[in-house]
Amino acid sequence: MLTNPAAFFDRVRALDLLGPVLTQSEVDGCSHKLAAFGPAGWGIGWAAYGLATSYHETGHTMQPIKEWGGEEYLRRNYDITGRRPDEARRMGNTQPGDGVRYAGRGDVQLTWKKNYQRAQDQLGEPLVANPDLALRPDLSARIMVRGMEQGWFTTRRLDHYAPRESGRLDRAIYVRMRAIINGKDKADLIAANADAFEDALVNGGWTV
Repeated sequence: MLTNPAAFFDRVRALDLLGPVLTQSEVDGCSHKLAAFGPAGWGIGWAAYGLATSYHETGHTMQPIKEWGGEEYLRRNYDITGRRPDEARRMGNTQPGDGVRYAGRGDVQLTWKKNYQRAQDQLGEPLVANPDLALRPDLSARIMVRGMEQGWFTTRRLDHYAPRESGRLDRAIYVRMRAIINGKDKADLIAANADAFEDALVNGGWTV
């Protein structure tokens, strides 16, 4: 959906988002996201914020990651044997070990068995039996699209802030969009990065 991919990546590098020499992993990471955003009809505003979100959540790698923290940390936070057993059960983690098994994975962390099941039902991949599939870059990007559109992560959705076909958006809108993923955490920083990715998308001739 980029009419001039070279111009997009040149601008990403010039804005010091990635690089200074782009690795194949960085290029592939951006490309997987854009390949999911295009068929979903995401305009420049949504696409820019999606890229900025992945950039932040993956530690600037643009590749899906596993949630940081060891098994004991994951057990405490997500398992029925941890500190929130009622929440664990409500979210589908009903067996000891589910906290580690269904911990966060992806560009945007897919967490809890209930959400792996929802992603499996919608995307047709056996994520409950094989949660590590959420680390596959193309599938992770599709999970990100559905999750940000439908409010999987915090119940807030992209269309709460701007229409799907939006062009360039005000910085203040990008700041508010952080609520889709994680409240107000680093909202200003991610909004600034969305501005930069927006500029690169314009340079690359993004169209849907």
